[in-house]
Amino acid sequence: MKKMIRFVSAAILGLAAAACSSPEKMTETVGDVTVKCEPAVLEVVGGEIEAKVSVTYPADYFHPKAILEVTPVIVYEGGEAKMEPLMFQGENVRDNYDVIPAKGATISKTVNFEYAPGMEKCYLELRSVVKYKTARTTLPTRKVADGANTTYMLVNTDGKVDYKSDSYKEVLTQTAEGQILYNINSADVRSNQLDSKSIKDFQAALAAIKANDRMNIVSTDVVAYASPDGEEEKNAELSVNRSKSAEEAFNKVTGKAGLEGPVNVKSVAEDWEGFQELVAKSDLEDKNLIIRVLSMYSDPAVREREIRNMSAVYKSLADEVLPELRRARFIANIEYTNFTGEELVKMMEENIDVLDEEALLRAATLVDGNEEKLAIYRKVLEKYNSPRAQYNMAATYINMGENARAKAALAKVPEDSDVYNALGVIAMREGDYNAAAEYFAYADNKTSMENAAVIDIIDGEYAAAAQKLAGKKNFNEALAQLLNGDASYATALKCDSPEASYLKAVASARIGDENAVHNYISKASKDENLAERAAKDVEFAQFR
Repeated sequence: MKKMIRFVSAAILGLAAAACSSPEKMTETVGDVTVKCEPAVLEVVGGEIEAKVSVTYPADYFHPKAILEVTPVIVYEGGEAKMEPLMFQGENVRDNYDVIPAKGATISKTVNFEYAPGMEKCYLELRSVVKYKTARTTLPTRKVADGANTTYMLVNTDGKVDYKSDSYKEVLTQTAEGQILYNINSADVRSNQLDSKSIKDFQAALAAIKANDRMNIVSTDVVAYASPDGEEEKNAELSVNRSKSAEEAFNKVTGKAGLEGPVNVKSVAEDWEGFQELVAKSDLEDKNLIIRVLSMYSDPAVREREIRNMSAVYKSLADEVLPELRRARFIANIEYTNFTGEELVKMMEENIDVLDEEALLRAATLVDGNEEKLAIYRKVLEKYNSPRAQYNMAATYINMGENARAKAALAKVPEDSDVYNALGVIAMREGDYNAAAEYFAYADNKTSMENAAVIDIIDGEYAAAAQKLAGKKNFNEALAQLLNGDASYATALKCDSPEASYLKAVASARIGDENAVHNYISKASKDENLAERAAKDVEFAQFR
């Protein structure tokens, strides 16, 4: 798309003689016309070069019957870019061009050019022709600006994508539990309870824990209860007495051998929570009615009264449920050390089928090669049809630069902020910056904001980019701050890549540090493309 010149005020570059002179004499006094350009060094912003040219005409310069045709031209390596001619006329010309008064004036015009490769080394000139009747006089060409600065094009447009995280836990928490039962209204521990299957299973679990290097008991709980029938005050006293006898029983059962961590002894006056749980699991005909009563009333006395009123149900509760609540629980709280990263990698090679979804997703983060990652994600998809693995495959394809395969993988994933961001990165890499900006806006997360800053830089919104990238301490933030007028971020960038060295060279040039400029250009020139760019870059013109 070719953009034409826009004008913001009166006229540009008139070279005409006084009313009593001939148009040809405009050439003789052309030195009296002054031309300024802002900026003096052209700059590419958002793919365009824009400059404001101001011209001061002295009094009695422009012939009142002359017409001036001015063509702005950018001359660069590889060609020229011409604008449509600008037309001006003297005071006595009857036409519709801008009028240059005989008394003289300072006028300004804003010109726009679409950037083309090669314009890094260019200059802007004005080519003018005076027309008077049938005569045409070509005036000397005026060079008005050098350029163009393309520093913003250093922006890294690779973009960033996040991987879906796993829920793999390095340490798993488990419990081992046994319990003893009491007779109604009793806190005495019966000897048969210490030999019950529940206690024997608990002891076996403790032995297994002691023999397993991965398992560790961090604490134990002894919790004694009273069933929620009878007076609340008596039940509170009963549960306290049961906690005392239960602690003694716990010491006999465990002998404290191999147990680490504190033993926490507690009592629960009325075990309504356990009551509801057992009712829910039972085959009682009216269990839903009982549960509804529990939800309707919070007062223990009211609950018991309402349940007792269901006389037929209450007998079943007294026979099947309440005895199970006259109890003390022995609980070992265990930490299990899961597979280490090294072990996961080894198991992938030797016995990958034993790893669950979370372990496989974690394992994929432990391998360096993209093909190795993809192989693991395919395994997760095969075993678990995992949307996270499907998305992570797409993210891996993006990091491999395989946009088509990434799009195909993303098409199979429910849309969310990560997917929108990934689609934005693909669009940005393909040069569709409008679509990329929309996707990043939809994503609306930290990573997409960082990616959106790239679009801001491309669009010339340097302040917005600097704000989005604040604190990232990366190349794009340093570039955004430089473009926004602060070179200190770039000079302090802790990176020795050729690209970083080049950016430091630009920053050094802007603060006038010639030694640093040459030093950084030397480092950056390890990259042939950057060496070629430096030779033409207008940023370094004064140091050549």
